Amino acid sequence: MLIQKSVDEIAALVNGRIVGNCSRMLQGVASLAESTESDVAFLGNDKYREQVPNSRAGVVLVPENYTEAPAEGRAWIVCQDPSNAFTAVILAFTPPPVKYAPGIHASAVIADGVNVPASCHIGAGAVIEAGATIGEETVILPNVYIGRDTQVGAGCLFYPNVVIRERCIIGNRVILHPGVVIGADGFGYKSGPAGHEKIPQVGIVQLDDDVEIGANSTVDRARFGRTWIQAGTKIDNLVQVGHNVEIGRACILVAQSGVAGSTHIGNGVILAGQAGVSGHLRIGDGTIVMAQSGITKDTMPGSVLMGTPAVDRRAFAKEKMLLKQLEALSQQVKALVKQAGI
Repeated sequence: MLIQKSVDEIAALVNGRIVGNCSRMLQGVASLAESTESDVAFLGNDKYREQVPNSRAGVVLVPENYTEAPAEGRAWIVCQDPSNAFTAVILAFTPPPVKYAPGIHASAVIADGVNVPASCHIGAGAVIEAGATIGEETVILPNVYIGRDTQVGAGCLFYPNVVIRERCIIGNRVILHPGVVIGADGFGYKSGPAGHEKIPQVGIVQLDDDVEIGANSTVDRARFGRTWIQAGTKIDNLVQVGHNVEIGRACILVAQSGVAGSTHIGNGVILAGQAGVSGHLRIGDGTIVMAQSGITKDTMPGSVLMGTPAVDRRAFAKEKMLLKQLEALSQQVKALVKQAGI
């Protein structure tokens, strides 16, 4: 679906002022470096200022302090916050969401006794096992597997190749992206001279309302009880959540982060990319764990942590500054030793 906007429409959308002229219709958004004549781009960081005149973008959103004139046939839209305004432009060029017609594909396999509401969409090759329940208006796309006695709420969207194993509980409006696995066995073994004996994992996973989980992320079932992700939490791609973990409301877990078993994460916590959290810890509400940091002990609410083992970000910055001074300090000590004839 082709969406076209004029420069005047874009300016009105972001409450901006037009400088220059661009008569062509605009058809999308792109970065300064990759845009074409029919794209809208933006300058959100001063380090990219030099890219603006050389960009091919027909229209660029710029801040008030950008004064270079555009070339003929191009236009700037001057606005207070180009980065924030660009979000509105993206939405203007976003096609409407895909609508999935209610119905069950002929190749779907649904166990006897499972009631699928008429408002649901069940795609090709989907499998729903005995005892499962499905809420109204849920969309289950091709090759999704839903295990025995699993409960799925209303308005959910499961993309292709999602696996939800037996007895799990899924709330309303949960979104699971391709390749997500919910309820695989927790990683539990008893090691001895004869090798590693598997410890049964008989618990479940519970996802509360409005949870979203990115592609190829995994949430393991509990050894007993539940692994629990509470309402509104968003999980990126390639994230691992171990058995018996509890994650509070409105948390963010970014790509390649991981949480080891039996850790309790409070509300509003952010784990940045590749952050790791050891097992059996308590992470306080509002904690922010910076990228590639490792948490090895409990955290206080509102902590901002960096490094491995992670420490307060101010302590981390001070430590790095001191490390940079060590070489100069070492040279000074050598000079003093030589001067003293020691």
